[in-house]
Amino acid sequence: MKIAGQRTIRVWISVRIGPLLIFAALSLLSSCSPSHSDRIVIGSKNFTESLILGELMAQQIEAHTHLRVERRFYLAGTYICQQALLAGRVDIYPEYTGTALSAILKQKPDGDKNKVYQRVKSAYEARLGLTLGPAFGFNDTFAMEIRGDDARRLHLRSLSEAVAFAPQWRAGFGYEFMERPDGYRGLAKAYGLHFATPPRIMDLGLLTRALQNRQIDIAAGNTTDGLILAMDLFVLEDDRHYFPPYEAVPVIRQQTLQLHPEVATALAGLAGTISDQEMQQLNYAVDGQRRDVKEVVREFLRKKGQAN
Repeated sequence: MKIAGQRTIRVWISVRIGPLLIFAALSLLSSCSPSHSDRIVIGSKNFTESLILGELMAQQIEAHTHLRVERRFYLAGTYICQQALLAGRVDIYPEYTGTALSAILKQKPDGDKNKVYQRVKSAYEARLGLTLGPAFGFNDTFAMEIRGDDARRLHLRSLSEAVAFAPQWRAGFGYEFMERPDGYRGLAKAYGLHFATPPRIMDLGLLTRALQNRQIDIAAGNTTDGLILAMDLFVLEDDRHYFPPYEAVPVIRQQTLQLHPEVATALAGLAGTISDQEMQQLNYAVDGQRRDVKEVVREFLRKKGQAN
């Protein structure tokens, strides 16, 4: 009963306190006005891959322009980063096209990555004063992860096959995945998923450890997660193609490009440079090997011939 009570408290805090923290952050963001004629401010979400991409853009701009770069990383999730951009607190941050389409624009996902990119770019430019830079090259779609030994023992390959076992499983998801239109509710409806208990709402950084430690049995991660191989996790195939493309792209304020057109040239040098496998390796270097993100990014840029 004590353990169950602790779980209930953690969920209550995530659901009740989370929105209050978001409201407070938005109040702070909205009180600030754009003032970046002398520098470029780059943001990121609060997980490793977004941090790596933010640092990648920062070093690329530093190497190929004379601009000073300010880093404002770990800005919580999609909504906070978007508001920071609109409020002028941030000039650029890394986003995913499927997330922008469904979570920001509230549009129905499309399966064609080029169409999704163009739909988001056109809507951002017409309605928000934002634009997209060229895609980095990889597609980081959601990954429904289970333990590798469970996949082998139960002979599971796909989400459809896992439906029969889900009523005995405990699920763990991030707050944003539970709330976004392309997240849990739609997935459960598409596959007819039902779990033993309501999904636990957890910090994204805790999900893979909770899965490995058998505190949960299935988690919503990402296909480029560096710990998938290191922790012997298995990604269930989305055989009904529920999730849209999630190409990683820079989202940029149009005003920033008007003031500093050299930023577009610098970011163009990153177009198509990262494969799915390379992104997974970068994530593993930071999460699995505990290497410094700046060192990892610097090494990658040298390998790609981008560093000065």
